[in-house]
Amino acid sequence: MADLVAIELRAHLPARDFELSKQFYQDIGFTVCWSGDGLAYLHFGPHGEDQKPGFLLQNFYVKEFAENLQMHLLVKDVDAWWEDIQAKKILERYGVGGGPPEDRDWKMRDFVLVDPAGVLWRIAQPIP
Repeated sequence: MADLVAIELRAHLPARDFELSKQFYQDIGFTVCWSGDGLAYLHFGPHGEDQKPGFLLQNFYVKEFAENLQMHLLVKDVDAWWEDIQAKKILERYGVGGGPPEDRDWKMRDFVLVDPAGVLWRIAQPIP
């Protein structure tokens, strides 16, 4: 079993408009590490840093799939993230849904943000 070591797990997220979705994710702080032929790898933070949260964005869209997909991103300061989303007017610029942070029964403070394809993100921090 010692050789069975997992390194990383990446989700493939759908994009109804591939270029628009890439820009959306860049505007909320992700970096496009590479992109080509309908697939892009994005991670949070600048190029060259290891162990950053990331995902693959694909130029593929099925409404029922996209609107039933949820991502959960843990951050250090959820209120700072929400302030950044508001300052950049992400909801207005992209016509997407979202709402301010709330304390949840499951010991998380989070807010929701919906991407241009309908994928729901919960951006959260643990409540001590």
